[in-house]
Amino acid sequence: MVFLCAMYTLIFLFVGAFATSDASHPAKIDWLLSVISIVIGIYMFVEANRFSERIPQIDTLSELDIWLGISFIALSIEVTRRTTGLGLTLIVLVFLGYNIFGHHINGVLGHGYLDAEVMLDSLVYTTSGIPGVPARVAASFAYLFVLFGVLLGKSGGSEFFFNVAASISGKRVGGPAKIAVISSGLYGMVSGSSVSDVVTTGSITIPLMRKLGYPRILAGAVEVSASTGGSLLPPVMGAAAFVMAEYTGVTYKTIAIAALVPALLYYLSIYMQVHFRSLKLGLKGMPENEISKFWPTIQEGGLFIFPLAVLTTALLIGFSPGFVAILGSLSIILVATLRSSTRMSVTDLYHCLSETTLRMVIVTGAVAAAGLVIGGITMTGLAQKFAHLVQQVTNEQLFSSLLIAAVLTLILGLGMPTVSAYILAAVLIGPLLADLGIPALVGHMFLLYFAVMSAITPPVAVAAYMAASIAEDNPLRIAFTSVRLSIAAFIVPFAFIYREELLLIGEPLDIAFAMFVVSIGIICLAIAVEGYLKGPIPNWQRILLAAGAILFMVPGAVWTIGGFVFAAIALGSHIVTHRAKISNATK
Repeated sequence: MVFLCAMYTLIFLFVGAFATSDASHPAKIDWLLSVISIVIGIYMFVEANRFSERIPQIDTLSELDIWLGISFIALSIEVTRRTTGLGLTLIVLVFLGYNIFGHHINGVLGHGYLDAEVMLDSLVYTTSGIPGVPARVAASFAYLFVLFGVLLGKSGGSEFFFNVAASISGKRVGGPAKIAVISSGLYGMVSGSSVSDVVTTGSITIPLMRKLGYPRILAGAVEVSASTGGSLLPPVMGAAAFVMAEYTGVTYKTIAIAALVPALLYYLSIYMQVHFRSLKLGLKGMPENEISKFWPTIQEGGLFIFPLAVLTTALLIGFSPGFVAILGSLSIILVATLRSSTRMSVTDLYHCLSETTLRMVIVTGAVAAAGLVIGGITMTGLAQKFAHLVQQVTNEQLFSSLLIAAVLTLILGLGMPTVSAYILAAVLIGPLLADLGIPALVGHMFLLYFAVMSAITPPVAVAAYMAASIAEDNPLRIAFTSVRLSIAAFIVPFAFIYREELLLIGEPLDIAFAMFVVSIGIICLAIAVEGYLKGPIPNWQRILLAAGAILFMVPGAVWTIGGFVFAAIALGSHIVTHRAKISNATK
């Protein structure tokens, strides 16, 4: 509660009430709301012992408790509106309305009458409401890992990742786009934020791609797709992964290990699609004199590998995520002092703390909203009712239930931060997946993927809007192209539901075989989507390749053999046709 009230105080002073507001000059109402936030925070701190010892719903609330509780709910709704927009705010209001008036609803979705004081008690003065799991994660793990990413960027880590990516793929076909894929993945795995990744690496890669003749839409879409995957790539991933650990009881270490292969498959898909698209458009690599050499780059900035090694090692040893983040941040400060070009002053550290706090603004609004929704769902038992309703619609069929779960998660996440999208999906849809017998780790990883993908899914694609401001093109067109480039992210979650080996669950040989087969499927899918290999591919071959790619995702020898047959027919006929054209042209 102290963390939330402190953040509310800053939000009201730094985020204007409306788009036309001057955030640098807070209005009188902003100062008033900030003062109320401070008063509530001080009151909760002073009365902490009483609130921790009282029995909710039994020990009555004082009149001051009630008025401050009502004020805190109102502040939380306004914080949500200012930081995340009207969409999530309306969802919160709908759920609050359901809590208040749901006893008038007949049928399975109705609930018993809820007293106003009972609702207030649950939403404000218990960990089932606003100061619940999401707020705890934001105040601890999320803040510390955001600080780690900010420190890395401030000390020159983002520039190092870009130079490494350029040295690896800069000269190849589609070099600048491949640089964007690799550098955004490298930076995103420690920043854990698609939006900040787009702003940080995109400010370099998008202008570079445009300079070398890449269409504006493609330049923006490549950056959006690559940056979005950063929230899925270990070791840091994003704030939603920490919430997932709290909800499921699965350790963050286990989640990070399980997330590795699907994330690599995601980036393999984007890389291959960029490659075939570049071949189709005739896009070349960067001039050699503009590309950093690999070993000089490592020698110059290789010290930034040390914090990543510290982070990963501490995570694998089993330290808590918070302690891991602290170790990682301290290691960045340590290695940065070794060179004058990377050394940070006390002022730089102050600005890093300031930027970290401001980056937590949107997260705070998201967790406040999530707390309001979760509190209501807990009181009314809506999650179990919703799961029952979906089971009746799908007749408990696994694939159709997964399809509905994926679509609902994407819809819930439209215009929302990933954390909010995941929390809503976890609370509403998580019980459905559990009832279907899907293990918690697998089911919630499925929901996490679609929560992350909601950031690029039209019509409200937050990451695409950020890229559009740099690429100077239509954000919706960028969003649709991003979805096409990220097509694997919509398929891989279904693959690891049926092939748990992709989450590194099972015997080593089974895991290796699943990785091999699905990787082939991903490459076939990239060729099918782009419609190009040695030359343009006719539609019937693209259909065969797409069908083969889907079959590779399904476990079982028959399906795998079918995938190989479809792929062999399509690729074989394409190669034969291409050679015949070359032969005729030579003659």
